Amino acid sequence: MERVVNFLKEAGVYYLATVDADQPRVRPFGTAHIFEGRLYIQTGKVKDVSKQLHANPKAEICAFKDGQWLRLSGELIEDDRREARVSMLEAYPSLKAMYSPDDGNTEVFYFKNATAVFCAFGKEPEVVNL
Repeated sequence: MERVVNFLKEAGVYYLATVDADQPRVRPFGTAHIFEGRLYIQTGKVKDVSKQLHANPKAEICAFKDGQWLRLSGELIEDDRREARVSMLEAYPSLKAMYSPDDGNTEVFYFKNATAVFCAFGKEPEVVNL
């Protein structure tokens, strides 16, 4: 899991894909945090991505850096505990300008049943189950 988080952080931006009815939706994200042994991301409850994940938790992340890419797929499950939101905001202090743990909007999700695939041209993909 550390390798996955490090890759995402080093890439700086990754792309999160969700499903909106029968339409895939992809957008840039930047949060990747380990809390209590799980990989977390953060968003706002008012955003479409939140609504999409609550309707269908299946999601995939794709990131690229230094000629390699990572695909991470699984289910994103909301963790509504305050301590999970606090941990994310402490890991990403720049988010505090827009979010707070008690604002009713800050939302964190963790990956469940996740599979990471590390790829590079000319190399066999490496599969890691989280």
